[in-house]
Amino acid sequence: MPHLLSLIREDVATVLERDPAAKSRLEVYLCYSGLHAVWFYRINHWLWNHGFFLLARWLSQVARLLTAIEIHPAAKIGRRLFIDHGMGVVIGETAVVGEDVTLYQGVTLGGTGKERGKRHPTLLDNVVVGGGAKILGNITVGHNCRIGAGSVVLRNVPDDSTVVGVPGHIIFREGKRVVITDPKQINDPLSEALAAVASEVNKLAERVRRLEGTGGLEPVSESLQRIIEDIDYQI
Repeated sequence: MPHLLSLIREDVATVLERDPAAKSRLEVYLCYSGLHAVWFYRINHWLWNHGFFLLARWLSQVARLLTAIEIHPAAKIGRRLFIDHGMGVVIGETAVVGEDVTLYQGVTLGGTGKERGKRHPTLLDNVVVGGGAKILGNITVGHNCRIGAGSVVLRNVPDDSTVVGVPGHIIFREGKRVVITDPKQINDPLSEALAAVASEVNKLAERVRRLEGTGGLEPVSESLQRIIEDIDYQI
């Protein structure tokens, strides 16, 4: 019990430290659903680890109803997790969350299919995840990372990185801007489709030149060349 009380005091201090809107301890105790969800989780996690699986799952659904935050009792969460606003946050069964992590509303730590075993992400210490971001699959987000609002992260993220976009790509690492010299590194489905189109256009242009007997020496028309260059730039 003393340990639980010390964790509660630590959680409240964390909210007061990270949220400038918090005016008093009493306000934090009464009005912060993210804090309530974490407290529910701690109880449910203890029950899960002691074999009370159904009770833990049922209480997690009660917590979801009261806080609009769903945390599976089997997830592993470190100290000083701060869920700000919290509406719509989902943390899956095999997710691992380190210490001093901040999650904003609408964040999902989810899976990508029906595979078994470790299928949810791992967030290491001091990670901040912006509102609406989705981190999916058995991937690891390194220490001190920042995930931009609305991003969809499907691959491992190294320490000290900032990720934005759909799918997520690194724009800062260790405080330095990451310049993507080859935009294909972003690797989203639309870019891949455009790359395939550009490749086919080049092949067809070369074939036409050969059929016309130019031996590939005659350049393509200016308009076609401009289209090809535009596609290459976009991808």
